[in-house]
Amino acid sequence: MSGGEVTGRPTAEQIESLFVGSSPRYTRVQVARLAGVPQDLAARIWRALGFATLADDAVAFTDADVAALERVRTMTESGLLDDPTVIRLARALGQTTARLAQWQAEIMIGTVLDPSERPTDADLATILETSRLLLPDFERVLVHVWRAQLAAAGTRLLAITDLTDEVVPSRLTLAVGFADLVSFTQVSRQLSERALADLVEGFESRASDVVAAHGGRLVKTLGDEVLFTAADPRAAAAIALEFVEVIRRYGPEVRIGLAYGPVLPVMGDVFGTTVNLAARLTAIARPGTILIDDKLAEAVEGTPGMEAGRLRRRPARGLGVVQPYVLRRA
Repeated sequence: MSGGEVTGRPTAEQIESLFVGSSPRYTRVQVARLAGVPQDLAARIWRALGFATLADDAVAFTDADVAALERVRTMTESGLLDDPTVIRLARALGQTTARLAQWQAEIMIGTVLDPSERPTDADLATILETSRLLLPDFERVLVHVWRAQLAAAGTRLLAITDLTDEVVPSRLTLAVGFADLVSFTQVSRQLSERALADLVEGFESRASDVVAAHGGRLVKTLGDEVLFTAADPRAAAAIALEFVEVIRRYGPEVRIGLAYGPVLPVMGDVFGTTVNLAARLTAIARPGTILIDDKLAEAVEGTPGMEAGRLRRRPARGLGVVQPYVLRRA
């Protein structure tokens, strides 16, 4: 099969041909030599992308792999990138696309198959055939969205550099928020696997929608918890207020902790005392409430529709005694 309709039970060769476009022809030693890339660097790139290290005589690489390595060689020879940067970019690409591919595969399978029935060969062929038909358009959309996300990231960094003397800030001043589903463990024991999956997906999708609507960034999701950031503390407060209201309409309540201050960006994630403080505030928040630190309370003071009420000081593990405020609609 080469771009034709998928019939019968799909084979591994058909799947690889559909998505990669060519059949394996080379070993890892051959592909590095043909691309003009040192064998050690090629192996490190492959591992960083998330693929297993194969035996020297295993034929598993295609002409497309050769072309991709040639592009890497061009970038390094031009002086635009050095080897450590190539490895870091490869790791970012591998981890992100691996999750994207797995997620998309699960969506397609869940859409086409009946979860209560064992899939037939015809069902599997339908999934692959649907993928074949959608692949060209989705590939174009993927590149467009990736470029748009790069533009958004660049715009966020530009806005932040306006507030600092550093050309490329190693520490950013951001509002950080954790949102946590209340009693998730207890609720999960009462649900079927399908219902639990629907709960988690619904929670994450609503979080993503609310964060995006206010110009924030959803940093990561952890099943019953999401981490988000916003350059504007008032935007972070608006996210938290709306998120509590949205989740309350659909099931278990949520509690949120917000803090404003310096954070360290690493591999798309954020670290530092501000992040830890937001997590601690989430842990001590009551169901359906939002706790914020004093810096965020100061930032939202006077904002129409919001008010911050001072609570008693209390200890927070690893941070000493903190001064929380409860954020609510005015």
